[in-house]
Amino acid sequence: MVIKWDITLPELTGDAVRSAYVYLPKAAQREEHRRFPVLYMFDGHNVFWDQDATYGKSWGMERYLDETDTPLIVAAVECNHSPNHGRLSEYAPYTFQAPGLGRIQGRGKETMEWMVHTFKPYIDQHFPTLPDRAHTFLGGSSMGGLMSLYGVAAYNEVFSRGACLSPSVWCASARLDRLLKEAELAEDTVLYLDYGSQELQNHPGMAGRFGKVVSRLMERGVWVDARIVPHGEHCEASWERQIPFFMQTLFYGLE
Repeated sequence: MVIKWDITLPELTGDAVRSAYVYLPKAAQREEHRRFPVLYMFDGHNVFWDQDATYGKSWGMERYLDETDTPLIVAAVECNHSPNHGRLSEYAPYTFQAPGLGRIQGRGKETMEWMVHTFKPYIDQHFPTLPDRAHTFLGGSSMGGLMSLYGVAAYNEVFSRGACLSPSVWCASARLDRLLKEAELAEDTVLYLDYGSQELQNHPGMAGRFGKVVSRLMERGVWVDARIVPHGEHCEASWERQIPFFMQTLFYGLE
């Protein structure tokens, strides 16, 4: 079951309304007193339903979780659709220059501060969550995948695991590497990262950047599950097919 409601992010977009979504597992209806891990996701409008998705195709997460009876709450928030690069700005940890777009102001820290200090407390208060770090995850794709990587590293005291699909690690790559090198990362941090083989063909140098991120994480002792997805593309249909892979990583060894 997915619950959808309207919210505002005053710190980012004032009174502008966007959608929030929460998926409650079947087990929550069967077992009244049971509590569940939470996966916080970016681009919430693309997570569950095709009719809400930007390009008419979602991840189909509700269908997958129902069919597999996965004991997980998923909390997701719609991105900023402002034509003035609203999504890029909110999902960029650092200010950067983008070819053909110019200077993009990075407001990723503000996004994460809102998620950690406003959205997560609300979810923990209103839904049957396991609110501790061990059961709190991040997930997303593209810029949302970058934010998941950034969020787990910069807010490691809150998030223990993350799923970073097709992460935009080209964005301010030097500052990202510095974060991964210097962040205080607990020894039980788990990250799933992937990139599609078709994406690599379209982005020269991405294989090197992706490999550098994976190597840096391994140097830091992070438990990393990294894949190059055969014939993988930069789209929701491709990311939907990766759900079984990253779900296995998120739950692996979790009590």
